[in-house]
Amino acid sequence: MDMWIKPVDTMFVKWGSLVNIYIIAVGKLKEKYLKQGIEEYTKRLSSYAKIDIIEVADEKAPEQLSEQQMELVKKKEGERILGKVTDDMHVIALAIEGKMMSSEQFAQTLDRLATYGKSKVAFVIGGSLGLSDDVMKRANESLSFSKMTFPHQLMRLILTEQIYRAFRINRGEPYHK
Repeated sequence: MDMWIKPVDTMFVKWGSLVNIYIIAVGKLKEKYLKQGIEEYTKRLSSYAKIDIIEVADEKAPEQLSEQQMELVKKKEGERILGKVTDDMHVIALAIEGKMMSSEQFAQTLDRLATYGKSKVAFVIGGSLGLSDDVMKRANESLSFSKMTFPHQLMRLILTEQIYRAFRINRGEPYHK
């Protein structure tokens, strides 16, 4: 390390503009209150990282689906998701069967990725039926926020807030608990 670089500068290099966060989500966000919340956290995150929310079309399907039809819907949505994922992205799939962790552990995970040069981190949120097997195979890891089921639109807001919280934790900055 160059003797002219202070520890704070090292933190900026590690967590500065070199970090690109992508949230790849199925479906269009319609609810105004969710849009406002996400916009607020995206604005707050802009001083820590570049954040890009990518929406892919959800597959239109009737209410009642057979198992085969459900798999087909997930496969089509999965293809759209994978079309937005690049080889150099570290992909974290949000799935109910994923690993649960505290906010501090999540912050450590993002810190570890930055430390080891993973400057592009993509979080993937599936549609109402979840993620396809192909998306889960491409994911480097999977994350669960709860054993409960949440609407995938609400997960965007929760995820964005937790990413913001992680950056605050990693910078040693105060944030309510």
